[in-house]
Amino acid sequence: MEGKRPLILIVDDVAINRTLLSDILIDKYDIIEAANGNEALLTLKEKTSEISLVLLDMVMPEKDGMEVLAIMNKNGWINEIPVIMISAETAHSLIEGAYFLGVTDFIGRPFDEMVLKNRVNNTIRLYQKQKNLSDLVLNQIYEKTRNNSMMVTMLSHIVEFRNGESGMHVLHINTITEMLLRELMHRSNKYKINKNDIGVICTASSMHDIGKITIPDEILNKPGKLTPEEFEIMKSHSINGAQMLNVVPVGSDEPLVKYAYEICRWHHERFDGKGYPDGLKGDEIPISAQIVSIADVYDALTSERCYKPPFSHEKAIEMIHNNECGVFNPLLIECLDAIADKLVISLRTFDWSRQADKDFFYIADAMMNDHKHPIYNQAFRQFIDERKKCHFFESMLDSILFEYSYTPRVMKFSSKASKVLGLPRTIIEEEGTQDLKYKVTNETSIENLEKIKTILRKHTVPKDKPILIKQAFFIGGKSTPCSVKMLQIRANQNETSVLVSAYGHIDVLQ
Repeated sequence: MEGKRPLILIVDDVAINRTLLSDILIDKYDIIEAANGNEALLTLKEKTSEISLVLLDMVMPEKDGMEVLAIMNKNGWINEIPVIMISAETAHSLIEGAYFLGVTDFIGRPFDEMVLKNRVNNTIRLYQKQKNLSDLVLNQIYEKTRNNSMMVTMLSHIVEFRNGESGMHVLHINTITEMLLRELMHRSNKYKINKNDIGVICTASSMHDIGKITIPDEILNKPGKLTPEEFEIMKSHSINGAQMLNVVPVGSDEPLVKYAYEICRWHHERFDGKGYPDGLKGDEIPISAQIVSIADVYDALTSERCYKPPFSHEKAIEMIHNNECGVFNPLLIECLDAIADKLVISLRTFDWSRQADKDFFYIADAMMNDHKHPIYNQAFRQFIDERKKCHFFESMLDSILFEYSYTPRVMKFSSKASKVLGLPRTIIEEEGTQDLKYKVTNETSIENLEKIKTILRKHTVPKDKPILIKQAFFIGGKSTPCSVKMLQIRANQNETSVLVSAYGHIDVLQ
């Protein structure tokens, strides 16, 4: 719902700690609490899609913070919900382990209220931006998938049109293949089929008879029984189709091409080894080809052909059981029996115009449910790695690093800013004002901050050009010359240039 406040889950076994965090954050966020790891996991399970952030204590009874993180990883929740760990336990090994398990940030106790608010706000914003990026990528994948599916379907329909068939054969094969694959996944993990494989194999199934474009019309559309010589020519379509795919100049390593090759070449093999073209037996036949084989036979039996009328659904199932049209994997026959009733309805109500949408959702579902998939968490993980790297280099520099952003208005300084300039690490905009809020009572420190703000406002240069100026700051009770090097990111708005962000460093001149 528009305007709905982010929901934060606070997990801590000490009630006063939960109350303190809640009091700090309640003005901008909705809060729910858990007194231990088990309560937290139950809440996460019930409200996965609602929770925007978890504030997690490390040391708790029953299940501690590390155990909670491990289970969040196992269930894939860590990809959807950011976690900030707040703890008085600051051992390096524990913090490193927490980052390894996917925490977004770590705040040691006692903490600064302003720092906590800023980090919570930035983390929620970052995850929202990452989700928006994921949605954008998925939309692009959708368009590509829709176009690819349309092209494959058009090509397959051309083949079926030449074959004297209605064109629905390809779409029926797609539907039957999908239902068999899903049932096979439900019954067995023998063939290591995953959700992403379903969409790819279904698309590849559309090309199972592409080799028929090499068969002469008089054989392809002969109404009567083929002679032995004609049948040998007809059988060549499986090898011809595979060879056509084998010489495609691009995409030879892509799963779609791999599955299409398997299906084209081997969908007429038999489980007893008496099929063609290679006489493969049992599971020597790739499972993709086995499934398309049984789907092809079922649809051929229940459809009208130039050489026969359609059989009923019941008769087709009986003929497949009796090996009248080939010999099939017993496990796949079990799958066919399990989907038999649903199959009739699915084929009767098939909407081919929605096929591209269905292909897309297979891919999207696989990506969103695979916690190792790069699209959902790659950008965020890169952000964490970059931040660690920046902190490492920062510790080795004599410079004071600073960063400014306009939305939200935040200034961040490296750790040396406190020692040299008397400034805190983070300064944020005060709600309802046009100025930066900072907890600095020392007049010298306030003057240093005002000088930095003046540099941000008054010094501009052309786009992508750094600013290099000299500026005196008060250091150790006296005015000290320093150099300031800064790069500004600006945007045009109503014919004026607006500062969006800036970053740079301050060096004391000796």
